[in-house]
Amino acid sequence: MCTQARVLAAAIAALVLGGAAPAAAQQTLNFTFGYFAVRGEDARVEHDVLVDNRNFREFEISEFNAGSIGIEWLVPLGNYLEAGAGASFSRRTVPSVYAEFIDSDGTEIEQESRMRLMPAAFTVRVLPLGQTSPVQPYLGGGLGVVAWRYSEFGEFVDFRNRNAIFRDQYVASGNATGPVVLGGLRFAGDAMSGGFEVRYQSADAPLGDRFATVDPDLRIDLGGWTYQATVGLRF
Repeated sequence: MCTQARVLAAAIAALVLGGAAPAAAQQTLNFTFGYFAVRGEDARVEHDVLVDNRNFREFEISEFNAGSIGIEWLVPLGNYLEAGAGASFSRRTVPSVYAEFIDSDGTEIEQESRMRLMPAAFTVRVLPLGQTSPVQPYLGGGLGVVAWRYSEFGEFVDFRNRNAIFRDQYVASGNATGPVVLGGLRFAGDAMSGGFEVRYQSADAPLGDRFATVDPDLRIDLGGWTYQATVGLRF
């Protein structure tokens, strides 16, 4: 762990553990602040729209990584188990240009792609040291339901019509389900908690009719890793 991360971890632990240690299992209302990293090009589903677009547009898939905020309700199921239900939000807009085409006036052919994710997760966690320990490592998993919206807007090249350039927008949205796995470390006091968590979600969905003129099989991969800090109110 780098020096800055160690200092931050120590500060959170000191803040939380400065009060009394939890005397019994408690419910927690968690607020999360983190960073969502999309799956890399080599790990994305077949016919993924971002991978397909990279064949003729200039951008990096990692540019779709985005900040994430969320909220989660955690309920103890005895001393060593905990159920959770929560949701988070991330959005990112990425500009791009065609790699091998320019407009007749010599300017770039520009467009933007926007991905918005609102995943809800229903999870169960195992706490090996128990709910009453002031230091609580945990592992868990469950089901994720991702509400998503993907759009492209700007200038495009019509490869079927002598490479004519036109302006348009393409939008698709929906819901997709998939597994969620997570692990983290929480420092728990009587009134509040704080910690760090790593979470992985896996889901994908078809883009549907609006994108069918490009490729009827186009999909969007919604999977990725979330690295986040957690701050909880305990009651």
